[in-house]
Amino acid sequence: MNTILEHLTGMHTLTDQVIATDFLIGAKNAVRSYAMAVTECPTPEIRDMLARQLDEAVATHEKIANYMVERGWYLPHDTDGQLALDLNNMETALNISG
Repeated sequence: MNTILEHLTGMHTLTDQVIATDFLIGAKNAVRSYAMAVTECPTPEIRDMLARQLDEAVATHEKIANYMVERGWYLPHDTDGQLALDLNNMETALNISG
């Protein structure tokens, strides 16, 4: 997004958060997919390869989650705080589009 537009819409602070959130969701899906694939695997060799991929997906998720926690964008141990953050982000998004 254009820097001027980001500042005018208030998105300059949310752009990185939106990207990180999307990345985190993708990492969670990768963990789920690899875990399922490991349990459905026909051979030990393929299962080992998928298990290594699963380990990498979990490590990636951890790095992204830690990055977001450090910036206050993700509060996995504070349900009320996370809900307030999500509601605030939703309100911001609604105000931008309206």
